[in-house]
Parts: sequence; C-alpha cells; structure tokens
Amino acid sequence: MRTHLSKARLATAEGGRANAMLRSCVHCGMCNAVCPTYQALGDELDGPRGRIYLIKGLLEDFGGGDSGESVKESVKVVQTHLDRCLTCRACETVCPSAVPYGELLEIGRAEVERRAQRGSWDRLLRWGLGWLVPNVRWFPRLARLGQWFRWALPRRLAAALPKRPEPTAEPAVAEQPSTAPQALLLRGCVQREATPATHAAAIRYLNARGVEAMEVAGEGCCGGLNLHLGQSERALAAMRRNLDALRPHLAQAQWVVSTASGCGVTVKDYGRLLADDAAYAELATQVAAKTRDLSEVALELLENRDGAPSAAPLGRGRKVAWHPSCTLQHGQRLTGIVERLLAEAGHELVPVKDAHLCCGSAGTYSVLQPELAQRLRQDKLANLTAGRPDVIATANVGCQMHLASAACPVVHWVELLTPD
Repeated sequence: MRTHLSKARLATAEGGRANAMLRSCVHCGMCNAVCPTYQALGDELDGPRGRIYLIKGLLEDFGGGDSGESVKESVKVVQTHLDRCLTCRACETVCPSAVPYGELLEIGRAEVERRAQRGSWDRLLRWGLGWLVPNVRWFPRLARLGQWFRWALPRRLAAALPKRPEPTAEPAVAEQPSTAPQALLLRGCVQREATPATHAAAIRYLNARGVEAMEVAGEGCCGGLNLHLGQSERALAAMRRNLDALRPHLAQAQWVVSTASGCGVTVKDYGRLLADDAAYAELATQVAAKTRDLSEVALELLENRDGAPSAAPLGRGRKVAWHPSCTLQHGQRLTGIVERLLAEAGHELVPVKDAHLCCGSAGTYSVLQPELAQRLRQDKLANLTAGRPDVIATANVGCQMHLASAACPVVHWVELLTPD
C-alpha cells in the first residue's frame, strides 16, 4: 500500500511505525472473511481492509485537503467505523502479510480521540467507563449499588452490570519467600467483582499442583480497557501502577499469571507499549516475558515440568461447549491447550460452529455498540448450545458475563478442573 504521510508525522515514532504497518498491507481481503462486523454488516469500511484505508486517510490528513467541514466529516466517518471494530484480531491470524492490525488500530483510535468531537452523552459514557470500570476501589461499590437499582438504569447499562457473585474465601497475600514455584496471580479489575469464583478456582488448581499462588497488593486494571477506548494516557498510567506493584515480587516469581485472557494479552504487550518510557521500559519487558495465561502454566504442570504432578480425571465429566475468547485464540495465539486440559480431566467437548468469531463482548463494546453486540451474542449462543452441552466454558471474564444464559451456565474453564 502506498502512503503519503507528512514528514512531520513520519518523524515521530508512532508515525514511522504506522507508515510501516500500512505499507505491509497488500489489499488481499482475506481479513474480511473472518471479521465479525464485516460478516454482519457487509460494509467494506466495517472490515479490516476498509478500516486500514480509513486510518491511512486519517494519518495523511485525507490527502492534504482543507481543514474545514469536509475534514471534520471525514474524521467522523473514521470514528464511526473504528468504533464498530471489536478488536478481536481474527484478521491477524489469517493475514498473509502479518499486518499488526491491533497496534495500527490503537494509533488510529488515539488519533480520532484527539481530533473528533463526540456528542455530550457519548463523551460522558466513555469517560465514565474509562474511569469507573478499571477502578478497583469504586467499581465494586457502585456495581453493588447498581444491582439494587438495576430497574432504574438505561437498558444497556443494566445489562452490563455483573450479577451478585456468590461469596468466596479471600486467600491471604503471600509475603514470605517460599521454596515452591510462585505465580503472581493477577486479579484485574472487573473479574474480582464479577466472577470471583474464577480466581478462587485458579488458586485451588495451582496449590494442588505445588505452585504457590501469590496475590500482589496494589495490582489492578491492566490498562487494556482504556487502551481500546483510545485513552492512551490513562492506559499507560494503569500499566505503570501495575508495574510498581509487581516490581518487589518479580524476582522470586516464576510466572505472572492471568486468568482473564483479555488482561493477559495486554500485560504480555507491556514491553512494546512502554518501550519509549525510560523509567519503565526494562521492567515492562521483564513483566511481559514472565506473563502467562493460566492455560500455559496448566499445560506445563500437566506435562510434569519441574516435577509437578499431572492432573487426574475428576470422574465427573460433563459435556462442554468451549468458547475460545478472541484474546486467547487471536491475541495470544493459544489454541488447543484448554481443549486438551478439559479432555484430560474427563470432559467431553461438543463441536461448535464458527468458533473463531467474536461473541460481541469485547470489553466495553457491549455497552457502546449494544445492537451489534447482541446480534453477535445471539449467533454465538446458538452455535454454542447446538450440541446440547451441560456447560459453556470460556477464558475471559467479559465473554463469561456477556454470554451468561439461563439456558446453559457459563463458567471459566478452570472451574471445571477443580473440585468444589
């Protein structure tokens, strides 16, 4: 793809990187075949190839035209179609040119937020989501309050509220050095309030296999939610807070473990995201290198790495429909691992059509794009329940909340590998 970015933009690290990414696209359109929004809407601008063209125009200032109403309208068009992107990154898994679409999208969204004028309600909603959801102090309190007044909230906000979780025991924060392998187990932001059973099950799973699951005081949101909203500074600030919390414990830990694949894919990218920050670049790279999805650690333990015992069948196998979250299969490129773990534990996996497509959760997407998110949810649930499973398993808190259904329970996969 030919590009004509200005010399001033090319002189910046972001502009130079964007130019290289744009030029790597060969217009083949293979990405559209796996894009959920293109499949749903049939609009070229709602597929990765179209969005790449839009970002190109945005960074080129739309061919150097005037800065009047025509440019404002052009920016608005870019905003509309970038907002509709799920950031599922399915396009990256099929791209023959290995275009890092997710990274390019970050640049495009940040540029849109600098230049576009959103409506008052849209600005307020995005600001509120970007402040409240990652806030581990206020989100639980306001979420619990909202549960009592769900009936009075706008429909899309009421639907996004987590249900009241069952109480679970809170493990103590490990402070003393231990001879056992240690895993710094991230709690994140939403998951600690919405699905605490996942964290509790992960602790049981690791402890039963000789790994000390260690919580870290001060650890919170990974920054991914703000990043997807185009709130770059907020995202980087959250990342730095996490790094400060992890720093004292990093040397003694074998892994930094995330049970939420959406958080894991972001933390694994800390090295790139903070590469230009002299104070944090080295630490960010170290944390990213140690970060694992829980499934990766479970596989190591299953294969007896460091003498850890293999998992034994639980003797209570169930029919499971496996929904691999986009951040697991496309973002982290981890496929086949959870399926193996579930099979080894004695569960039966039922076939699921179009497993590569997004369920429509995508962080705040289900709130900001409710109609399209619900359409994708209905399609996903129809495919997941077609084989009449006993339970649906996934790897990310957002998917678990979005797919919650009275007809079939939805759980994190680790809950199926641990006794109650």
